Amino acid sequence: MDKKPFRPIFCVPYKLMRKKEKITIHDIAMEIGVTASTVSRALNNHPRISETTKKMVLDAAKAINYKPNRIAAALRHGKSKLIGIIVPTINRNFFSSIVRGIEEQANALDYKVMISQSYDEYEKEVATIEALLDARVDGIMVSLGKNTHSFEHFNAVLQKGIPLVFFDRTTDELNVNQVTINDYLSAYQATHHLLEQGYRHIAHFTSHMKIRIYQERLRGYKQALLDNGINFDPTLVVESNMQLDGGQKSTRQLLDKNQGFDAIFSASDYAIVGALQELKRINVKIPQEVGLVGFSNEPFTAFTEPTLSTVDQKAVSIGKSAATLFFEMINTDQKNKPTVKKVVDANLIIRASSQRF
Repeated sequence: MDKKPFRPIFCVPYKLMRKKEKITIHDIAMEIGVTASTVSRALNNHPRISETTKKMVLDAAKAINYKPNRIAAALRHGKSKLIGIIVPTINRNFFSSIVRGIEEQANALDYKVMISQSYDEYEKEVATIEALLDARVDGIMVSLGKNTHSFEHFNAVLQKGIPLVFFDRTTDELNVNQVTINDYLSAYQATHHLLEQGYRHIAHFTSHMKIRIYQERLRGYKQALLDNGINFDPTLVVESNMQLDGGQKSTRQLLDKNQGFDAIFSASDYAIVGALQELKRINVKIPQEVGLVGFSNEPFTAFTEPTLSTVDQKAVSIGKSAATLFFEMINTDQKNKPTVKKVVDANLIIRASSQRF
């Protein structure tokens, strides 16, 4: 009697290779002659499935390159295990460090993150919220874009009962849980430090006043002046795009108006570097003639000449606190619960750019 030619039981069927179809549990079942439900149970380590069958299923899955659809599996249990994160830009150490903090907490609980950038564009932020809702994420965390002028797009998130957390750039126009630093106190301390160093005509670089952090930093700056007997001068407050070129432009604006400033406290490290470049270009001595303090503690502030004083926002801690708040929300009933506002401690790092003595 002729023997049938040997065919390895786990070779990939020709039709699968030819069409390059997405391989499913039904293909595994067909290969080894069991039901799809048996394959599913084996892949999920069900106690009713024997070790022999589990091994056979796993070997077959590996042989035909089966990749489980984690999202579909999670959705069958009512969760996607996905968190959507929206930041203005990921190429800043501050925001990437926040994402790192969120991801560390999320991964420990078998959650994955989907990261999107708004580039400070309102329309892109709106479109991203819609895309994340379509992706069935379990929650969304957002740092608002500077050009976000309306918050209607977040109502769809709230109406669906999806956990929403704002971090860093927040607003009080919505009752949304949020994580920030004490921007008021941090700005107060930065301004007070400059006053202690003998500076009296302190300019402030700010940005869009719809964003709460800029409101609070301006408020802290003003209060520090008043508490030290110095009248607030609105002509020393310059709105900037918080970028390098914005800092250069704002500094030229002060110089052109002959404002007579002797220090700058900026709500951004990038803008203060722009100020540093512009002042050095015209041979202004720092810190002897003009003192500089930034905000964020971006890594480059420790390597400029002179090194830059700045507020360390503890970005990783913000991310971890935001993730912790999110998991508290999904594990408890949020109906009629008051809005939670977590505050992460920040600290002023004093370097050469603001030390006269």
